[in-house]
Parts: sequence; structure tokens; C-alpha cells
Amino acid sequence: MTVELDSVAELEPALRDEGFFGRDDAVAHVYIGYRCSDRLRRSSAAAPPEPCVLPAVAYSLEPAQAPTGSYSIGAWHPSWSESEYADAVESVRDAIAEGDVYQVNLVQHLRADFDGDPIALARALAPLRPLVQQPLRGNGWTIASASPELLLERRGSRVRTSPIKGTRPAGVPVESEKDAAEHVMIVDLERNDLARVAKPGSVRWPQLLAERQLAGVSHLVATVEAELRDGVTLTELLEAVLPGGSVTGCPKIAALDLIAQLEPVGRGASMGALGRIWPNGDLELALTIRTFAIADGAIHLWVGGGVVWDSDAAGEVEESWVKARPLLAAIGAPLQAPVR
Repeated sequence: MTVELDSVAELEPALRDEGFFGRDDAVAHVYIGYRCSDRLRRSSAAAPPEPCVLPAVAYSLEPAQAPTGSYSIGAWHPSWSESEYADAVESVRDAIAEGDVYQVNLVQHLRADFDGDPIALARALAPLRPLVQQPLRGNGWTIASASPELLLERRGSRVRTSPIKGTRPAGVPVESEKDAAEHVMIVDLERNDLARVAKPGSVRWPQLLAERQLAGVSHLVATVEAELRDGVTLTELLEAVLPGGSVTGCPKIAALDLIAQLEPVGRGASMGALGRIWPNGDLELALTIRTFAIADGAIHLWVGGGVVWDSDAAGEVEESWVKARPLLAAIGAPLQAPVR
């Protein structure tokens, strides 16, 4: 059974009520949606409508399911055209010029008809080496991820995040000043996030601008780690890092407001967290980039990237497709022609 919740704050008490933290034979498979960040926005305007019905938070203590069949996927339909996405990039640049933000992540959304076994689709993503291979299935929905990005790992009192910023097609070096600037901005944000729950002076970043081949593309990866203060709860830890800096921007709260203003639909299963929590408090959560949601006879995918002052609108559009192509190839449903 998958338990559905309305907020991050409900997760820890729900697991405690099940006796989870006293067990040695269980793992909680957890999903946390991006829409949990709505409480952080300063604007009173409504968030964009969600393209599919998903819980805010969900977890299951059951083992992984095996695939039972095949699947088919129809033609992809973006929620906004390339020209509309380019206009949003220019709106972010305008906000940067005004001093409101200095980086904002914008996300495209694709939808297609889906029929068949969602677990089989998750299995098709395995060659991309996702951080969390096990999908999470609930009442009428499934979340399957190919994300290579570590949002948060805890081992005892040590916590670690590995933000990704900077993208090129597979095998192409990530060498531009623009990518390096995006990367360093987000590392600084992640340092601040971990510092909210860390012992003073314990935050460090042993890896910066490290190029890796991940999920079918070239990426720049960093590592930020810290020692937790005594007594930090699971809820406090999750609320310190969610939503992830690499999928929001800097400053984070201002970026959240601008994202809600510009994006035409909600982020659904994307840009949140998916992973595992152990009874001793250890955890491993992937940031749900490169993540699919299957619900109500449709499949959804969200892809995007960080916009900074020297971003080029056409380049940002192409970066989102660079990220999408390996995913769609893996599941046998390539994007035939972007909408202009």
C-alpha cells in the first residue's frame, strides 16, 4: 500500500505511527512533490494548474514490483511552444536586469497518451543508470525516474548533496563561462541550505565543476557536505533543502515566485524528491529531474535548465531537448518535431 500525504511535515509522524523507526527490516520508498514549496512563495497568486493528479507526498514500505507487460506511448504534446519558452527566458533576463534574481530554472512539460505497464517503462530507463531505479506506484499513478542528481544523502550525522549545473550532449565538454557561473551560483545556494541544519563551520565543498557523463549527456557536478547539528529532525532536514536549488534558482524564494508566474503548468512529479529512507534515519533522495509521471492514461515529462543573464533563448530551448532526447530514446518514444 502507498500512503498519500499533504505535506512534508506529515511524513515523519506518519512513519513514526507505523513503528517504522524502530524496525530493522524495512525501507521507506518516498516521493515529495515540488508543489510542497508553494508554502514558501511570497506571492498570493495561484500556482499554475497541475497537468496530472499526484499526491504532495507519498511513501510505501512494500518491495519493488516486477514488470508484468509492455506499454505504448502516443505523440508528444508540449504545454508551451518553443517561442513561448523563449519569451519566458527573456522575462527571466528582465528580472535579472532589475536585480530581482540572478538565476531561475525554467521547465518545459511534455504529455502523451500512455497504455500498458508503467513498471516496464521504469525498467526501460535502467540503462541510463538512474540514482533511484525503483518507481513508486500509488492509486492510479506511477512515478519513474532516470535522475542522476543526488538531492540529499544522510549517513549518520553526515549529509551530502551533489547539484548538477552545466549540460552538453554526451561526449561534448562543458566549457562555457555561462555554465560555470550557473554551477557556482547553485553550489553557493546549497551551502547556505545545508548550513541551516549543520554544525557551524562544518559545511565544505570538496568537488566543484567535475565533468561527468550522466543520463545520456555531459554534466558538471559538485559535492557539498556537512555535519548535522544534534537533534535535527527528518522534517527539519527535508525542509532545509527542498526544493532543490538547481531546479529553482537564486535567491530561491524570489525564483519560486517567478517560476509560478511564468510556467504554464505545475511541475507534477518533477523537481521534487524520490528515494529511500531507512529506520536509522539514513536516507538517499534523488532530485526528480528526468522524471516521468503516468496517470489517467497519460505520461508526463518535465525538462528545463537554469537561466542567467548571458543565457541565449534559443540555446536554453535546445538544452531542454538535449536532456529529453536520451530519455525518450530509452523508452522508445522520441520527440518527432518540437513545436515552434
